[in-house]
Amino acid sequence: MFAMMKRGLVVALGALALAGCQVIPDSGQPVEGPSSAPVKQTPDAAVLPQDDTRHRVALLVPLSGRAADVGQSIANATTMALLDTGAQDLRITTYDTAAGAGSAAARAISDGNKLILGPLRRENVGAILAQARPANVPLITFSNDVGVARPDVLVMGYIPEQSISRTINFAIDQGARNFAALAPRSEYGNRALAALQQALASRGATLVVTERFDRGNTSIISAASRLDTRGGFDTVLIADGARLATMAASELKEAGEVLPSIIGTELWSREMDITRAAAMRGAWFSAVPDNRYEQFAESYRSRFGQQPHRIAALGYDSVLMTLRVARDWQVGADFPTSVMYSDGGFLGVDGVFRFGNNGVGQRAMEVRQVDNGSISTVSNAPTQF
Repeated sequence: MFAMMKRGLVVALGALALAGCQVIPDSGQPVEGPSSAPVKQTPDAAVLPQDDTRHRVALLVPLSGRAADVGQSIANATTMALLDTGAQDLRITTYDTAAGAGSAAARAISDGNKLILGPLRRENVGAILAQARPANVPLITFSNDVGVARPDVLVMGYIPEQSISRTINFAIDQGARNFAALAPRSEYGNRALAALQQALASRGATLVVTERFDRGNTSIISAASRLDTRGGFDTVLIADGARLATMAASELKEAGEVLPSIIGTELWSREMDITRAAAMRGAWFSAVPDNRYEQFAESYRSRFGQQPHRIAALGYDSVLMTLRVARDWQVGADFPTSVMYSDGGFLGVDGVFRFGNNGVGQRAMEVRQVDNGSISTVSNAPTQF
């Protein structure tokens, strides 16, 4: 049954891959070998097999420390992608960034890897790039910080600005014209407000008032109260997670009231608590579609016996994308980064995505609505660019 499920997952994703070997990473050392018997190896070019027929790709994620479970989940997903596609000409070696991202990158470059998948954290990009750029090895990072994007640093993470822009445009299409914003005093809040302002400017809508808050119960309630007193808006962006957004919404409208409309960010994705608050009924937010992810998660649980982290889908998709690019990639040659900038993009667990010339990943997102006890999709994600 699982074999059928694996085949179904690959077919559903439309994966066009050549081939590769599987890797089960489980330590801070580079790890390679069949999934039934992982073999630890030192980062020594004399130890790693010399391949004339396989591309070498490094996966740089934390496998120890506080984020080890996230890194392991991504690593498991890359393994699953290789197994599901039956790949034969790709070698993935995993390196632990928790012990030092720069040193992990140096080992990866020394071992002959021509592409780096990772890192997970934006603060590790600089140290890795310092090692990778002189060797002409590009990065596909799982971070969502567009500030680190470069032609040789492709940002694959879920970008908050894109979620906000999608929701705002949907709200304007429904008649919204005058907006207010509740945003935390943080980098995330700054990014959310910048995205709001840009989206409104492009559509001729108005930002009436903004209130900032420290991330806490009392602060956001006070900010929402100040916002409600000032009025003059029909739609409010609450740029924070489900718990604080629910508290703020209760200050802004009574149960059963239609206006103001409440909109949020991708932080609400998979947070079912928001469906139990009457003030949140009818609220909108955008995220990558989940229909393929559910199949991916079921397959992951069957193989690894646990629930994947949501971000693990990026690991799976990065391998599918690499395998597709491998059709135009000669073994031993530099990775053809230019192939990544395809107008048609790629299809993966999270739907269609592509990269701009600036290295920023662009994703097709769906708009969801908070209902009584459930969340529904009110505008499907585009299936192509």
